[in-house]
Amino acid sequence: MAHALNKLIARQVASIKEPGRYADGGGLYFRITNAGSKSWVFMVTQGGKRIEIGLGRVINRPLAAARQMAQQMRDAMAEGKDPRSVLADALHPQPAEPALTPLTFGEFADQYIASVEDGWKSPIHRQQWRSSLRDHAGSLLAKPLADISTDDVLAVLEPIWLTKAETAKRVRGRIEKVLAAAMARKLRPRDAINPAAWRGHLQVLLPSQAKVTRHHHAALAYHDAPAFMAQLRNRTALAARCLEFTILTAARSGEALGAIDIENKLWVVPGERMKAGTEHIVPLSDAAMAVLDRIPAGNRKRTDPVLGVAGAARSNMAMAMLLRRMGHGDITTHGFRSTFRDWAGDRTDFPREIIEQALAHTIQNKAERVHRRGTAVDRRRHLMQNWAAFLFGPHRIDAVNSGPSNLRLPISEDLMKESQNEGVCYVSAGDAVDYLAQHVGGTYQARTLIIDAMHSGDLVTRCDTLWEIRAFSDQSASYPALAK
Repeated sequence: MAHALNKLIARQVASIKEPGRYADGGGLYFRITNAGSKSWVFMVTQGGKRIEIGLGRVINRPLAAARQMAQQMRDAMAEGKDPRSVLADALHPQPAEPALTPLTFGEFADQYIASVEDGWKSPIHRQQWRSSLRDHAGSLLAKPLADISTDDVLAVLEPIWLTKAETAKRVRGRIEKVLAAAMARKLRPRDAINPAAWRGHLQVLLPSQAKVTRHHHAALAYHDAPAFMAQLRNRTALAARCLEFTILTAARSGEALGAIDIENKLWVVPGERMKAGTEHIVPLSDAAMAVLDRIPAGNRKRTDPVLGVAGAARSNMAMAMLLRRMGHGDITTHGFRSTFRDWAGDRTDFPREIIEQALAHTIQNKAERVHRRGTAVDRRRHLMQNWAAFLFGPHRIDAVNSGPSNLRLPISEDLMKESQNEGVCYVSAGDAVDYLAQHVGGTYQARTLIIDAMHSGDLVTRCDTLWEIRAFSDQSASYPALAK
């Protein structure tokens, strides 16, 4: 029998995944089967025979209790008794003595998280579970699990219930799950109410959050975005390139991992990095590709950061500090998604579903979602190219309906052949769209063509009521006026 005792620690027991047998000393072993079942075993040689005694599952018997039982078995052997009698006494106890080390809420919370975290898609979610209990439920961690009361839970929630409403709701839900698991394991009375239960319990003890102001991510107004990007371009730090790429792709900063398809200008974000849990394909604008060209790619793997150093992603904090140094501490990285959404809704004619897909928002209709997956990449590429042109181009992009302008349109040779007159043709915006729609496949494509002309640098002087449509190519030509 090994002489060294207490080799294992509770956190290690909760985190070990590899099947095998791990010695704690004095004949006590922690065992994991290939199926993932965790249990305690006491092994000893008695009378020339090796005896193996199962002490129960880890979830039902924590490390301290297993050590206590192993010591009782060693004491029994020293008195010439069969160590299995200790287990029999435990199964059919005499009036119980108080446990030497009662299981605490913190210890069981660690065990619970370790038992379920493999089913969580995001490492961030795992970290948030632990940090939220540590930071906001610290007063519960050292309390015996069986003694946690409603008053204890209220003492955690009341200070943050109205000031940090979303955080408070998450903390309450996580405490409730830990205590529910304890009840299921018979570590708390199963017929008692869960102290963190909401409906019919804390619901009537805590004030309503209905009137609490929801704080959205602070965003930059889109008309200020081009000037901001010009300022950002002058920054040389890697965090600046990461922020630039994040803005150009309208991505969540936490999604900045994945493979880059250089040939097809696509960024493939794996599902485990996405909020919705599904793979997201981001068509990259020329400007986004240019950002990547400025960063050595090396042998980037699918799970590596798109922009990072030695495999480490640039953190939200690095970009937040950059914004602060630039004098924009009042906005957030995530807020640029709102900037993009406002711009796309106000200044373009792209359909709402295309904009939502660019933001990786889930389409609720399953059939439509399957269809869009195969058809939307090219349209989203056009949207992202327009976004980049708005941010960096010589002129702002204006949608057809945003007001009258004069512009030159790139007209195909077929359209030029139809021209009967030379010179400039003055037509209304609506007539221009109607005319082009007959030749380029519809109103949406016609408006897109006009927008392309504007952001490609073909915007000329404005007038009050008309669009100036001028065909141009190697041969100067124009098409007939459609309106008087």
